[in-house]
Amino acid sequence: MWEMSVPWWEFVLRGILVYVFLLVFLRLTGKRQTGQYAPFDLVLLLILSNAVQNSMNAGDNSLVGGLISASTLMGCHVVLANLTFRFGWLERLIDGTPRVLVDKGQVHTELMHKELLSTDDLEAALRAGGCLHVHEVERATIETNGQITVVLRKRDSAG
Repeated sequence: MWEMSVPWWEFVLRGILVYVFLLVFLRLTGKRQTGQYAPFDLVLLLILSNAVQNSMNAGDNSLVGGLISASTLMGCHVVLANLTFRFGWLERLIDGTPRVLVDKGQVHTELMHKELLSTDDLEAALRAGGCLHVHEVERATIETNGQITVVLRKRDSAG
C-alpha cells in the first residue's frame, strides 16, 4: 500500500503528459464534445479515464502513487487556470472563442459542420432559447464551453 514501484517524479511526469495530451485531444474534438454530453460522449470520457490510468501509474497501485498522480492532475489544473486567467491569448488557445452560428436568421452551416452540430442540435438550442423558427433569431452563439446562447430578434410592439 505504501511501497511505490516507480520513483515519485515519474508519477508527476506521467501525470503532466497525460493531462496535456487529454487537454489537446479534447480541444481538437470541438466544443460540442465538452459542452453537451450525449450518452456516447459520457461513454468516451469514462473509457478515456480508464485508458490513461495505466499510463499515469505505470502499473503501480500503491496509495502514495495514486495520491501523487491525483495531486499532479489537480496542480496542472490550478496552474492552467491561473495562466489562462492572466494571459488572454492562452485562454483563447485553450478554450477557443465563441462563434456565431446564426446571425439575423441566417445559419452558418459551415461552422455547424466544423463544430459537429446537427440541425437537431441547433433546433433544440433554439427551443431552449425560446423560439421555434430560425428567422426569430438575432444571434445564436456557440460559447467556449459548448453551450449555445440565443438572442431573439426584437418583436414589433405596434402590431
